[in-house]
Amino acid sequence: MKISTSEVESMQNFIASLNSKKDSMVVVEGKRDSAALKKLGFSGKMCEFHSFKGLAKFTDSVDSYKRLILLLDLDRKGRYLTGRIISQLEHRIRIDLSFKRKLAMITKGKIRHIEDLTRYESPE
Repeated sequence: MKISTSEVESMQNFIASLNSKKDSMVVVEGKRDSAALKKLGFSGKMCEFHSFKGLAKFTDSVDSYKRLILLLDLDRKGRYLTGRIISQLEHRIRIDLSFKRKLAMITKGKIRHIEDLTRYESPE
């Protein structure tokens, strides 16, 4: 899969805008997803959904944040988890899906899993 330089630049801008959200927690599915975001330069607060061993423990632990940025995978499982998290937390905390939409636009639907974002790493 060929990645253009404009796509790489768009991804860098995406990560920069994600880093600017100081009062937020970014939620990804697992370790490989968080590793991919860190590799691209993400330095903000991040948690891995699967490390909580269930939705109830997850919802209890994220209550202290003003906003949750959901960056779950763009596959069926990711959509299911996004829906479940929203239904549990929508009246207690702000949930931001705008970054997920931006990601889909930048990758033009080529990337289904957050862990695959390392393809957008800028060549040194």
